[in-house]
Amino acid sequence: MQLDTFDFDLPPAAIAQRPLGQRDAARLLVVDQTGGGFDDRSVADLPALLRAGDVVVLNETRVLPARLELRKPTGGRVEVFLLEPLSDDTNRWEALVRPSRRVPPGSTLVMEAGSDDGPVIVVDEDLGEGRRIVRPAGATSLLALAEAAGSVPLPPYITERIDDPNRYQTVYAKTASSVAAPTAGLHFTDALLAACEASGTELHRLELSVGLGTFRPIVVDDIREHDMHAERYRVPESTWHAVQRAKQHGGRVVAIGTTTVRALESAATTDCLEGSTNLFISPGYSWKVVDALMTNFHLPKSSLLVMLGAFMGERWRDAYERALANGYRFLSFGDAMFVERADAVQRVGFVKGSDG
Repeated sequence: MQLDTFDFDLPPAAIAQRPLGQRDAARLLVVDQTGGGFDDRSVADLPALLRAGDVVVLNETRVLPARLELRKPTGGRVEVFLLEPLSDDTNRWEALVRPSRRVPPGSTLVMEAGSDDGPVIVVDEDLGEGRRIVRPAGATSLLALAEAAGSVPLPPYITERIDDPNRYQTVYAKTASSVAAPTAGLHFTDALLAACEASGTELHRLELSVGLGTFRPIVVDDIREHDMHAERYRVPESTWHAVQRAKQHGGRVVAIGTTTVRALESAATTDCLEGSTNLFISPGYSWKVVDALMTNFHLPKSSLLVMLGAFMGERWRDAYERALANGYRFLSFGDAMFVERADAVQRVGFVKGSDG
């Protein structure tokens, strides 16, 4: 399948630059997969779209202050954008280094200004595409360095500063392990979470560390040749068992965001509740877990849009055309949509790893 199939014209004015004053005031485009219609609602209406017995799953990852503004001892500025720790050494990280070509292996970096502490980071192997292996130059771990001196990175299409960095965190975020927010979750408030539970819905959590795999662009014409970068995930046994109960008793598994989808489908595909996944979901994928999805509106030609196309078929284009025509706001700080899989059926005992 050709990448151009997932192209559309996204006017810059449609890209939300700031979050709304109230998280759940965002608009929610509800897609009727059976009747073919659309309904314009708000995120605050989500509990009315849920059913008793549904299981809503949230990605509780927190965004790292992953962007470090550093400099070479000679004065040149260098940005280090931490991506993820290496699996065999949590104090060596994969990172994007800019400008990478001017930082040979073995280079040391110091704080941008106002510090005489000496080198803080050593830049090692070149992994290509600006990716490098970095490690601490002293006793301070990279994670501690990021927490002390880093900043939470906003996507490059957001060109305005936000007054409250916490608006790029979900209210239920826990462990800092991601370099981008699971943006569908940004719409939730504590009151909305409580209202969802009051509707008879179970809320459960998992973690997928959002990294290069989620936002890396597709650069091949044939999407079957796309190389998906791996991301770490963890699905608690309690969440997995709740998913099974919903399937067995006619409830739906409702994923909040594409990262939640990826974690759940990875667990079912690999029979592992924790690990690293390079699962790339594209049209033709055999769905195993997720029945309904709440998600923001995505970039053209992105892996997230390809996943949406796999989930709802060609109707994604109708939904996006309606959203653009009716002033919906796109991307991280934008509005959202709610859609069920047209082919979603309840099956008993299909989930792998039923004993945890």
